Amino acid sequence: MSFSSEGLILIAAILLFVSIIISKAGFRFGVPTLLIFLVVGMLFGSDGLGLEFDDAADAQFIGMISLCIILFSGGMDTNFQEIRPILGPGIVLSTVGVFLTTLFTGFFIYGLSYVGFSGIQLPLMTSLLLAATMSSTDSASVFNILRTQKMNLKHNLRPTLELESGSNDPMAYMLTIALIQIIQSTSEIGFGALLLMLLVQFAVGGAGGYFLGKLMVKIINRINLNNSSLYPILLLSGVFLIFTITSLLKGNGYLAVYIAGIVVGNAHKLANRREMSSFLDGMTWLFQISMFLMLGLLVNPHEMLDIAIPAILIGIFMMIFSRPLSVLISLIPFRNMEMPSRWFISWVGLRGAVPIIFATYPVVADVEGAKIIFNIVFFITILSLVIQGSTISTVARWLKLDAPMPKEENFFGIEIPEEVGTQMRTLTLTAESLADGDTLRTMNLPQGTLVMLVRREGEFIVPNGSLQLFENDELLVISGKTTDGPEKVV
Repeated sequence: MSFSSEGLILIAAILLFVSIIISKAGFRFGVPTLLIFLVVGMLFGSDGLGLEFDDAADAQFIGMISLCIILFSGGMDTNFQEIRPILGPGIVLSTVGVFLTTLFTGFFIYGLSYVGFSGIQLPLMTSLLLAATMSSTDSASVFNILRTQKMNLKHNLRPTLELESGSNDPMAYMLTIALIQIIQSTSEIGFGALLLMLLVQFAVGGAGGYFLGKLMVKIINRINLNNSSLYPILLLSGVFLIFTITSLLKGNGYLAVYIAGIVVGNAHKLANRREMSSFLDGMTWLFQISMFLMLGLLVNPHEMLDIAIPAILIGIFMMIFSRPLSVLISLIPFRNMEMPSRWFISWVGLRGAVPIIFATYPVVADVEGAKIIFNIVFFITILSLVIQGSTISTVARWLKLDAPMPKEENFFGIEIPEEVGTQMRTLTLTAESLADGDTLRTMNLPQGTLVMLVRREGEFIVPNGSLQLFENDELLVISGKTTDGPEKVV
C-alpha cells in the first residue's frame, strides 16, 4: 500500500495523537506509557488497520538516532553527586550483570531446543545471540517509568537503576555484534580477540564521551549565536557528532553519548541550560513515541503465536532466575547494600525498545533464525512491560523501599542565568520563622537575600517591606551562591 506525502504526514499525526490520548487513560490504570505506544503501533500495523512497515534496516537506523537522544538526555538528568556513591554497583551491573544474564539465559534457550513442546531448535551460538539482544535493561523504559510515576526510592536506588539502564546497553550491543560475527565467521574467533574488542569499545567510548562532552560545554559557553533558540540545535548536532566520531574510532557510541550527557548536565556553568533541557525533553518524548510506534508497526502479531510458548518460558525464566541470579552474583562485593534493595534491582529488569532494536541486527545481517529471534524478543518485551513495568511501584512498597517525593525546589518556574552568580530557592514559612516579625521588614532575613515573590493559596503576590506574612506562605528567594541564610529561615 503506497501513500502520498500528505497521506504519510496524516498517518504520522494520527498515530502520535492517538498514542498520547490513549496513554493518558492508560497511566491512570498503571499501564506503562511506552507499552501503549507499542500496542498502538501493532493495532495500526499489517495485522490491524493494514499499515505495512517491514524494513528492519530503517527501523535499526531510526532506533539508533532515538537511542542517542534518549541516552544523552538520561545522562543530562543524572546528578553526578547522586551516582558517585553507587558507581561501583552500577558499573558492575552494567557489565558483569549483562554478561551473566546472557550466559544463563542463552544456555536455558539452548536447553529448550531439546524439549519437544518448545517449538524452537536453535544452536548454542544462536541461543546466546538471542539472550544477548535482551540482556540489558531498557533505558527508555526505566527512565520513563521512574519519572512518569514520580517514584522516589530509598538507599540511592533510583540513581543506581538509572545508571545501570543508561550504561548497560553498550555491553549488550557489543555482545550482540560479537556473536553475529562468530556465527557468520568461517574461521574461529579467539576469546582474546573478543575481549580486546570489548575493552577497546569501552575505553574509547568512555574517554570519547568524557572529552567530547567537555569540548561541547566549552563550545556552548563560548560561542555567541545571538539567538537562544539555536543552542538546543547546536547541542543536538553535538550529540550525533559524539556518537559518530566515537564509533569511527572503534569505540562504543552509545556509551559515549551517555557519558557526554552526564558531563554536560553536571557542568558548573552551561549557557541556556533551561532552553536546551526543555528542548531535549521534548525531543526525547518524540523519539520514544516514534520508536515504539515504529517497532509496533514492524512486527506481525500473528507470527508471535507460533513462538508464544518458548517466549513465555524464556521471559519467566529471565524474571525469576537469570536476572535475579546475575544481580545477586554481581553485587556480592558490595556488602553494604541490603537484601531488599538487591531484590528490587533484580525485579527492575525491564525490556523495551532497545532489545527489539538489537534484535534487528541479526535480521539485517541475515543470520539463520533471525526472524525467530526478533519475534521472541518482541513477545518478551511486551511480557516484561506488562508484568514488571506495571508492578514496580507495588514491589517497592512491599519491600518498604518507597519514599516520599522531595518538594520541588522552584515551582515558580523562574530561572536566572548561571553567569549572574546567584541562586534561587523556594522557602515555606513556619511559625518559628515568623517569631521575630511577620513582615519582610521585621523578619530576620540574611543580608543579601531578596524575596521576589510570595505564593499564598495558589495566588502570587509581589511583596514589599510591609506585606504581612503568614505560616505556610511560600517565598521565592534570590541570594548570592555563598549565602547560606535562606535555609535558616525555613
